[in-house]
Formats: sequence, structure tokens, C-alpha cells
Amino acid sequence: MKNIRTQSKKILLAASLTGLCSLPAVAKDVSDSVIAKQRAALQKNTDGKGYGPQAPRDIDQAYGTNLRVFGFAPNRSQMNLCNIHFHKNAEHKGGDYTTYAGNGDGKGHDTGFVYDGNLSTAQLKPVDQAICNSKDKPLKVGDTIEVHWVFTSSQVTPGPTLGACLDDSTMNPGLRVEGQVFVLANDSSALDFGELAQVQTVNGYAQAPNIPSDTGSPVEYLGSTTGPAYNEKASPLQVSWSMRPETAIVDINSVGEWCSDNIFDEGSAHAVRNLVTNPALLSPIN
Repeated sequence: MKNIRTQSKKILLAASLTGLCSLPAVAKDVSDSVIAKQRAALQKNTDGKGYGPQAPRDIDQAYGTNLRVFGFAPNRSQMNLCNIHFHKNAEHKGGDYTTYAGNGDGKGHDTGFVYDGNLSTAQLKPVDQAICNSKDKPLKVGDTIEVHWVFTSSQVTPGPTLGACLDDSTMNPGLRVEGQVFVLANDSSALDFGELAQVQTVNGYAQAPNIPSDTGSPVEYLGSTTGPAYNEKASPLQVSWSMRPETAIVDINSVGEWCSDNIFDEGSAHAVRNLVTNPALLSPIN
């Protein structure tokens, strides 16, 4: 959960840079050996220590041999929404986001996976303001994001960070993440992120009633929290995941408006964790 850049990657990636020649030069990816060392460290630091299945993963691959079993969290309608955040590029792989963005800086930036399709020329028209700017790396039209709606069995109210999902009265709350990958378009007729992130109380629970329901049947699996802090160590938290396989188009301007004012104090995209590929750290998908 929390915390495009290869120049040869499809027209979508190239088009996202159109008209932005004033941006600084893109840093070179770290070598494959850096990512391999991180994966080797993750394997060493988890071997025989009883960690549960991890995330993110390739949702098109069902194989996994992790023996730590826990029950799926309830349906989100019976849980409280506690946090909403998003990552730059998809942390998961599968569906129609399988194009690798590159190794990035080795710390979760400029890596992950991006939308495999294309946007129209009109949708790729650059915007004239910085969107969700972080360290001079604003989001651009054509970029891919993965949004996480986090739900908890704890009696909490929505708020900043995953700490909002925990409380003193529940030592081991059930956690569920509803995940959706979006591509950013300069298109006022596309989805409005403010509506997608709207919070309402329904039957006594904090809910996000506008999570997309038309982007394919969610792939459900047992995993963990994400983010690059876990590239070389495992996350100890148990999470029930629901990842949708189809990408939706969202208006980049509405994303920028949300970043400027939301109850989660989210102002920019989070970095991504390396895709977990070790079968011993993956649950089987039924």
C-alpha cells in the first residue's frame, strides 16, 4: 500500500512527456543486479521465520506455496474505510497493466507496471499545472497510478496513514484493500477522482461507495501491506486483497484537486514495492 518512463515503452509512455521538455533529465535505472540483490535479501530475511504471504504480486499467476493461512477479511461493507492513498505506477502486475516501467532508482520510484493501452491525442494534452507534486516529480497525463482503499475491522474513522486503520481495542484487526489501477487523462468526461474517493457513512460503517464496479471481477488473495520499505524485509501485517484486472481512465485535473485537499493528508503518489515473485512468499489464488 504505502509508503513511465522507459523511452521504448509504447506510445502512452512517450506521449506523457510531450510538451514537458523543461523537466530535468530522467535518471537512469539501477542495474538488474540491484533488484536481484533486494530480492535475495528478502528471501534470506524471511526464510524459515514464519512470515505470511506478501504483496504485491502478479495477479494472473495463481501459484504460491506460503503455509501461513489466515481467514479472508469480511466484505468491505462490513468494515470501516480507514485510508485512501495511491502509488505512482501499478505495484501489482496483471490484467491490462503488464508493461514494466523499468528498475527505477532502486527505492521504489519510476518502477512498477503501467497501462498497456493507449489514450487519444486529446486525452494526452499536457496540463499546465503541477499535479500532486513531490520532489519536482509531478504526475503527468498518460501516467499510471494504483489506488488503495483500505478497510479495517477496527472501530475507527478515516484518516492519514495506515495508522488510522488500527486502534488500541483491536490487536489484530482484519484488513482489506480494494485496489484499482487508473491511467491519467486530460479529460473532463473521464472519472472524477474526488467522487471515487468520496467517504460516506453507510449502515454505521465508513464507506467509499464509488469504487469502480465495472473493471472486471476482482482477484482476491491473501497478502500484506506494500511499499518499498519492504523490498528487503517482509511486512508482518495480514491483508485481504481485491485487485481489479482492468484499468479505468481518470481525469488528471480531479486527481490534482484531491491532492490539494483531502482528509487523508495525501499530497503526492507513493513509491512502489518490488513485485514479489518468490513462491514461498505468495499465497495460492483459488
